[in-house]
Amino acid sequence: MKPIDIQAMTPDQLTDELLKLKKEQFNLRFQAASGQMENTARVRQVRRDIARIKTIEHAKRIETAPAASKG
Repeated sequence: MKPIDIQAMTPDQLTDELLKLKKEQFNLRFQAASGQMENTARVRQVRRDIARIKTIEHAKRIETAPAASKG
């Protein structure tokens, strides 16, 4: 997933996508433990996508924060 695609998402969409990726990460862990994993690179992709979403979510939260709280 590209950062441009993530930045275009609404906060609700970001939350939904993050939940979906965390479920996928959980399933990939089970596949790895049982030796059924076909695409080992997917673990890395999912982990990085989760980090991208969290980073952009945090940046959007900072943008919308009121200026008075900056001190």
